[in-house]
Amino acid sequence: MNDATTTLQELKERTAEFVRERDWEQFHTPKNLSMSIAIEAAELMEHFQWLTVEESRRLAAETRADIGAEVADILLYSFSLANALGLDLAGAVADKLAKNAVKYPCDRVRGKAHKYTYYQNEEK
Repeated sequence: MNDATTTLQELKERTAEFVRERDWEQFHTPKNLSMSIAIEAAELMEHFQWLTVEESRRLAAETRADIGAEVADILLYSFSLANALGLDLAGAVADKLAKNAVKYPCDRVRGKAHKYTYYQNEEK
């Protein structure tokens, strides 16, 4: 499997099969899954805690692999949450990108990191 040839649907189905084979559906409630995503995100952040910006860009291969495992955990819980709630992830991403395009117009935000409300207040 790789990014170029694997669909979101395939990943969601493989995740569902993995969960089903272990009879974990009973534990995979939206509440538990959302908490698990947050916990895994915190574990991801631990890898970057106390690093400089430059150090965070120059990671050892083993550290990159560990980070990949944390990102995979986040994605797996996200796929499980999407499965539990019947979410179409590709549609949700497309909708969010469209909303963000309105919130963050290129001509006003290029190269800036302000929160979107900064640009709304700027209009007043």
